[in-house]
Amino acid sequence: MDLSKSLRCAAAGTILAAVLMAGAPAADGDGNAAAPRFSARTLDGERFTNESLAGHKVLIQFWATWCPRCRADQLAVDAITREYADKGLVVLAVDVGESKRTVQSYLQRTPRQCKIVLTENTNLAAVFQARAVPLYVLIGEDGRIAGTQAGSGGEALLRSFIQRVGLR
Repeated sequence: MDLSKSLRCAAAGTILAAVLMAGAPAADGDGNAAAPRFSARTLDGERFTNESLAGHKVLIQFWATWCPRCRADQLAVDAITREYADKGLVVLAVDVGESKRTVQSYLQRTPRQCKIVLTENTNLAAVFQARAVPLYVLIGEDGRIAGTQAGSGGEALLRSFIQRVGLR
């Protein structure tokens, strides 16, 4: 892992720790802003846009294969993906800045349940300014941002976070 990657991952962890130590949930966003226009194509060729996801709850995870905090959250994200799929939740895991070959090699060793998107196949990382990973964005059925969460927080925090869109 290069120094730049280490610093981005450490910065996300530091932000999360500061939020948790303050006793506040690791989320922000007023829930009033409409999600920016986006399009995404998964590794399987499935396409998503604001319009195609209307009426769905959407959790976007920005991650990278080299990030230990992303890997620590992977089981929780996959469990949430399975558990809430029939309740209208779509989970898009956007790998930030890695090649298709790197991601596919990682997925062969460590399969994921959610839909995998590469940075090159979406504008999501740009519109949500994903500069550090992990970063989570939650969009409600109405297409509005319900919150963002910087850093890893484990399964309990992610479950608390998705309650913002009525998932319990």
